[in-house]
Amino acid sequence: MPRYQHFEELPAWQVAAQLYNAALDLLEVDGLPLSSGYRTQLDRAALSVSNNIAEGFERVTTGELLAFLAIARGSASEVRSMMAVVRSRPRLRHQRGALDHIAELAASCLRQLTAWIASIEQGPIQGKRHLTREQSQQRSSQKVAGDLRLAFLRSLSPEHPLFHTPEAVAARGIQREGGEDR
Repeated sequence: MPRYQHFEELPAWQVAAQLYNAALDLLEVDGLPLSSGYRTQLDRAALSVSNNIAEGFERVTTGELLAFLAIARGSASEVRSMMAVVRSRPRLRHQRGALDHIAELAASCLRQLTAWIASIEQGPIQGKRHLTREQSQQRSSQKVAGDLRLAFLRSLSPEHPLFHTPEAVAARGIQREGGEDR
């Protein structure tokens, strides 16, 4: 059974895809002593996580996104519960590693989805998922100011007192080994 490495570093949808694949790997084991109802429910719940993240992301309003993320979160919780329910069965002792891995992936999805939902709920974008005119103008002004600052830092002559500052060196994007700029 393949192990998926570094899943904590991946975005929620990719971890959810790994969750589904790990569930499929388990369900494809020959002679696995699980009822057809359990198998069907695990298959549906594991796939529901990635599908609801994807569907919510494509929706127009923040409320719709939040609703689909909540469904995805519930499905991840369901998968985690399903692993806990069967983990202690003696006939599944050879699959405990797989069961634990699936539970870890589901828990990672839960953590990420919980954080994502909180971030959206506390964020400036409500209703349709776009910035207000004021927020858009503020971002635009900040980008122009940042671009002007970078252009200024890149144009400094080597004699200028700011030429060797870390910010100017980074703006030029040119460094030698040892951290000195050219």
